[in-house]
Amino acid sequence: MMTTISFPDLYEASIADLQDGLGKAHFTSVDLVKAYLARIEEVNFKGPELRAVIETNPSALKQAKDLDSERKTSGARGPLHGIPILIKDNIATEHSEGMNTTAGSYALLGSVVPRDATVAAKLRAAGAIILGKTTPSEWANFRGSVPSGFCGRTGQSTSPYVPLGNPSGSSSGSAIAMAIGLAAGSLGTETNGSIVSPSNNCNLVGMKPTVGLTSRAGVIPISSHQDSIGPMCRSVADAAVVLAAIAGRDPLDEYTLAQPAVVPDYIQALKPDGLKGVRLGVPRNVFAQGDETIAAAFNATLSIIRRLGATVIDPADMPGWHTGTEDYEDVVLRGDFKVDITKYISGLVEVPTGVKDLADLIHFNTQHAEKELVKPYWTDQSTFIKAQATSQDQAFHNAVATDYKLGRGAIDGALKAHNLDALIMPTEYASTPPAIAAYPIITVPLGFLPPATVPDEARPTRGRGPNMPFGISFFGTAYTEFQLLQYAYAYEQATHTRLKQKAYPKAIPKTQLVDVVGK
Repeated sequence: MMTTISFPDLYEASIADLQDGLGKAHFTSVDLVKAYLARIEEVNFKGPELRAVIETNPSALKQAKDLDSERKTSGARGPLHGIPILIKDNIATEHSEGMNTTAGSYALLGSVVPRDATVAAKLRAAGAIILGKTTPSEWANFRGSVPSGFCGRTGQSTSPYVPLGNPSGSSSGSAIAMAIGLAAGSLGTETNGSIVSPSNNCNLVGMKPTVGLTSRAGVIPISSHQDSIGPMCRSVADAAVVLAAIAGRDPLDEYTLAQPAVVPDYIQALKPDGLKGVRLGVPRNVFAQGDETIAAAFNATLSIIRRLGATVIDPADMPGWHTGTEDYEDVVLRGDFKVDITKYISGLVEVPTGVKDLADLIHFNTQHAEKELVKPYWTDQSTFIKAQATSQDQAFHNAVATDYKLGRGAIDGALKAHNLDALIMPTEYASTPPAIAAYPIITVPLGFLPPATVPDEARPTRGRGPNMPFGISFFGTAYTEFQLLQYAYAYEQATHTRLKQKAYPKAIPKTQLVDVVGK
């Protein structure tokens, strides 16, 4: 009697599901790579043209074959062995492998990096297959006032939930790809909102770790003070697996040397009763005004959190928080970018376009406006120009100190005043306090705009539309990733919001493992 093998649905398949099937020899990593590549082919530049993936790895099938052989001879290295992962196109991968690292810009096309980014090397060491690079908002949304999800190399990427919807950014492609199962997991980067905001818009779990928990070495920067690399996945469990692989000290990034000596086992944070006895606060003074649907869903979910055993202090306002924080942050980011991008480019082995610094990037864009400053929506590079005019002078150093004082004072002040373990609020409004504090934040699906929502006009994307997702964020003080994963997991397991609304039908690829196994 033949046993029928049931393959996991790649739209939602978890890393554990895939590892189970690989371990039982129901399919191979080669099968997985073929299936995911076919899914990318269906929706990336064809069909709905989501433009989530900027390029795929020409070495992926060979790497998968090698990892399949290794599994047979010596077993799996761990939970990521033979698992295809996508990473954002500002994270360097060994040039000889065949992929570019460009932040979405033609200015760095063909540039030769000296080595894998540390986080990419850590993924490989864990046995992961880097399947390809995802579309970023160009220069991590730092070029100017440009719609999220656009980069010169791929054009405008869009949401898989709302036709022509805003995917948010700057880790736009990672979010789109994860939402519809174009890989098992992904990496994004965040300076302020660039992991949690696209995760919010694309119905995902996204975590920005404490600045310095994950190395930025080999990652095209905005700001050494605020940049962080983290997981963007379909579940908290998957995010924990990916974070465990990429966290840790790295002599190439001095910020990582301040973290605790031992990286926690984040898998142990996955406790269904993880909210029992926890004290959470709602900083209403940060989001007094907002979308009524999001506010209603957030307020309703507080009762669920209380039923799970948590005490919710509402309000638990952040002391000293006020509007205008962006003025200081802008100075920090502009001053950092001008210095940090020159340092990154100077470390490249070769740059065919000849750019050396920010002034060269501005000139390159002007000279190649038909590719970079594309009419009518994508012409701006005002942030670049302002950054070029910013120096790391006393005003810059004062802004750094003010940002840290404001962000850390607000978060730590609220935690201390109310004896809290963490803070919670709608993700839509949550990214700035942990961004300027350099503290961690995780977002989990919370809900969706009503099906009857009137879609905004697409210019070129829609800010709102029917069934557009939104999330809830948990954030706290430095190096509390384990606790935040614990709270987020307990909430996720009690609500299972993600699959209450799928992507729009044309955005969902049809290829499954059954289509490639044995073929």
